[in-house]
Amino acid sequence: MAGDAESPYLRIADHIRERILAGQLAAGAQLPSLAALREEFGYSHGVGQNAYRLLESEGLVVARHGRGYYVRSQEPPTVLVRRQRVPRGDGSPTEATLARQGVAGTWRHESQPRAAEARIAARLEIQPGDPVMHTTYVYLADGDPVQLAESWEPMATTGGSLIVLPEAGPHAGIGVADRMAIIGIDVGVPVERVSARAATRPEAQTLGVAPAVPVMAIERTYYDQATGRPVETADIVLTSRWVAEYGRAPRS
Repeated sequence: MAGDAESPYLRIADHIRERILAGQLAAGAQLPSLAALREEFGYSHGVGQNAYRLLESEGLVVARHGRGYYVRSQEPPTVLVRRQRVPRGDGSPTEATLARQGVAGTWRHESQPRAAEARIAARLEIQPGDPVMHTTYVYLADGDPVQLAESWEPMATTGGSLIVLPEAGPHAGIGVADRMAIIGIDVGVPVERVSARAATRPEAQTLGVAPAVPVMAIERTYYDQATGRPVETADIVLTSRWVAEYGRAPRS
């Protein structure tokens, strides 16, 4: 419609789109901030944000949480293979998995004690309100965010030990299985429920993908093999760069 064609956010989107398609803005280039767009075009931050959201939906722009907007590469990314477990002693399972594929894995994290909400208490077989250690993760492959995770561990299991903080202290960053082994718990292979769904807007912003794109969602729980009690549960979200592989081919 003619009225829509004159919408301010469409004018801004057209201007940026033309520059991207003409090669004036290369893949990975940071785009003007909302404040810069306001100064250049004279419109509010909301108008600039709507323009970027449109370009996100077209697959031309990616939002990076807390860092701004960037030109999305049109080259197909390297597919990453996720396996359910890496050998004990290899350190962070995600880092080890990526390293085997020639990719540098890093992560951001934050841990804090919390009271278990009902759905987490049910998964951990504890009472709602019981203390748990809650840790959030953003995993990066060669600097690009590719995976999110939220983990909960009962403080009754880890609270009196040096492994209580997954990413701090002498046993930081070695993964659930190796950490639990330090306090005498063998967790075996975790139980995982895998599904697909659309990314939420906060997830999309953190992962640098278009809103509502499909993601792989995994609900994982580790169990003490001796007692059968859950000792960690996590919600994991992976971008479409990942494929999940289960089982092992026999060696000749």
